[in-house]
Amino acid sequence: MPSVGISSSVALRRRNCVHILRADYLLAVDWTRGLGMATRLPKGYLPTEDEPFMNAKMQEYFRRKLKAWREELVHESTQTLQHLQEDSIQEPDIADRASAESERALELRTRDRERKLLSKIDAALARIEDGTYGYCDELGEPINIQRLEARPIATLSIEAQERHEKRERVYRDE
Repeated sequence: MPSVGISSSVALRRRNCVHILRADYLLAVDWTRGLGMATRLPKGYLPTEDEPFMNAKMQEYFRRKLKAWREELVHESTQTLQHLQEDSIQEPDIADRASAESERALELRTRDRERKLLSKIDAALARIEDGTYGYCDELGEPINIQRLEARPIATLSIEAQERHEKRERVYRDE
């Protein structure tokens, strides 16, 4: 691990990234991007409209948020698989069997939705890497920070999303 001259810190290595923890900030140094590409996030950092849009701190904030969400979904998916493998016992009562099958179907539908969500999270992480994250696919303008905070995988601004939903309703009603 490369040495980083920060006293009273703890360095953790994860994949190609070194995270240096200190009481007042978290510094992430990604060695795959080259030296000097460190992004410092103050403890409790939240993006605001007052700072330049999608600056390095903001990108790192959303990268971490998306990765944490992804890890949570993968963990839940693993637990579901284990649960489904454990519960493969046949119930003798037909009502109990029907109930168990309904629960199993609901879990599988939920996991399928989460699988699709994982691909959207991966796409958002790729957009962060290529510099297009946070910009509306339709209008090319920045997406509101509050919208990204609520839905970090958003690809459309609120205005574009509303137009999209109105068009969807019109075509659905025909």
